[in-house]
Amino acid sequence: MLKVNEYFEGKVKSIAVDNSKGKATSGVIDAGEFEFGTSTIEYMTVTYGEMLVLLPGSAEWKLFAQNETFKVDKDSSFKVKVNEPVSYLCRYE
Repeated sequence: MLKVNEYFEGKVKSIAVDNSKGKATSGVIDAGEFEFGTSTIEYMTVTYGEMLVLLPGSAEWKLFAQNETFKVDKDSSFKVKVNEPVSYLCRYE
């Protein structure tokens, strides 16, 4: 089943899928700075473009570009800065 999600006044949009392989979302983020919370472990892969990410417990922003993945632990939050639209794939465990 597919589910459409929209956050931050439409600046973040995704389509979620839940099947026998697990849960994932594919989405886009418009230019801006956003903070996301997690309820599961998340693996986020940049599929087009790049984003700066501030991971939990880190004091420094790190750049993730196309085909790069970062992991965020359950029950935490992370921030992203995007200078131009970017797309991503997020897998949930």
